Amino acid sequence: MAAIKVHGNPLSTASMRVLATVYEKEIDHEFVFVDMRAGEHKKEHFLSLNPFGQLPALEDGDLKLFESRAINKYIACEYADKGTQLIYQDSKMMAITSVWMEVEAQQYDPVASKLGWELAIKPLLGMSTDTAVVEENEAKLAKVLDVYESRLAQSKHLGGDCFTLADLHHLPTLHYLFGTQVKKLFDSRPHVSVWVADITARPAWLKVLALQSQQ
Repeated sequence: MAAIKVHGNPLSTASMRVLATVYEKEIDHEFVFVDMRAGEHKKEHFLSLNPFGQLPALEDGDLKLFESRAINKYIACEYADKGTQLIYQDSKMMAITSVWMEVEAQQYDPVASKLGWELAIKPLLGMSTDTAVVEENEAKLAKVLDVYESRLAQSKHLGGDCFTLADLHHLPTLHYLFGTQVKKLFDSRPHVSVWVADITARPAWLKVLALQSQQ
């Protein structure tokens, strides 16, 4: 039996975030598919794992966790001796990495998620894109990426020279945004563009996309 269970859906950005970490760490795991269309994430069994009814959830023995970034921090620490080292052991380097993890969660993701919803998800659902929301959030994302460009001119990755959770956490929204007009905001910033090309080509991430393509 697999050591851990990941309950999620490959189309969910938060589930993709955790799956990328599991693959980077090369951990034996069981992926439990949650059918959102059937409302499985709102049923009693899943609510016992995440009372908010949102994907994903993790089981590791008696431990039950939800919130993708918290799950990833646990995996990176608990399985530090496996696969890719996604965190630093040095306290100062980890502090810097933690700053950029917060930047992703607080500055980048809210804007990127709104754009992903308007430009990638709504069209799939036959809904109309709100151009005013797109324009507002493109301007916000451009400012965030200006900060990234400055940071990445000094460092190969956001947390330092090594690939960490600070970089990995961007992958799901990047995947959806790169199929939209927003791609130009990344391409027009040379250091950001190189960083994106590097992290999206990682074998672990390609495994996540392969799993998604099967759905």
